[in-house]
Amino acid sequence: MKEIIIALVVVVVLFIVWSKRDPNREIPSTGIVSPADGKVSVVRKESDGRVRVGVFMNVYDVHVNRAPVSGYVKGIEHIPGGLFPAFSKESDRNERVRIVCTVDPSEESKVKASDEWEIVLIAGALARRIKPYIKVGDRIEKGERIGHIEFGSRVDVIFPAGRRIEDVLVKIGDRVRAGESILMESG
Repeated sequence: MKEIIIALVVVVVLFIVWSKRDPNREIPSTGIVSPADGKVSVVRKESDGRVRVGVFMNVYDVHVNRAPVSGYVKGIEHIPGGLFPAFSKESDRNERVRIVCTVDPSEESKVKASDEWEIVLIAGALARRIKPYIKVGDRIEKGERIGHIEFGSRVDVIFPAGRRIEDVLVKIGDRVRAGESILMESG
C-alpha cells in the first residue's frame, strides 16, 4: 500500500511540474499570433461586430499565455464568475481576467494606435488560478509571456472593430501554439 501511495505522489508531482513547462518559441515577424497552446474552440462575430477567437487549453497543453500583438496594457479587470468546463458554452460566464491593450502602430502595419484589443483569460472547471504577469501601463511585445492559467482553461482574443471574420486564418478544431501560430495577418 505504501508503494502505491508513493507512486501516486510521484505521478502527481511530475504532472504538476510538467504542467508548468514554458518552452521558448519562434515568434513570427508578421501576423497576430495565438495567445495560447491548444485547440481553437471559438471563432465568432460578437454582437458589437468585433471578432472573437478562443483557444481551449487542455490539461496537457502549455499553460503560459502570450501577447498576440505588441502594444500597451490599458486595463486589467478580474471578473468573478463560475467554474464551468472551459470548452462549454457556459464558460462565457466563468471567472476571467480581461486585459485591454492598445496596439503600437509602428509594430503592426495599418493598425491605428486607438485600436483596442482584448485578451480574456478564462478559468475552467479545474483552473482556479489566473495569474497575469503584466500590469496597466506595461509595454508588451508580440509573443511575450503575459500570464498563466492553472490546468485546463481558455484564452480568447477579441479583435478591434473593423476586422472581418473572413480574415481569420484558423478554424474551430485547429491546433495552435502560443506565440507561433498566426490567427490573422496584420492590418
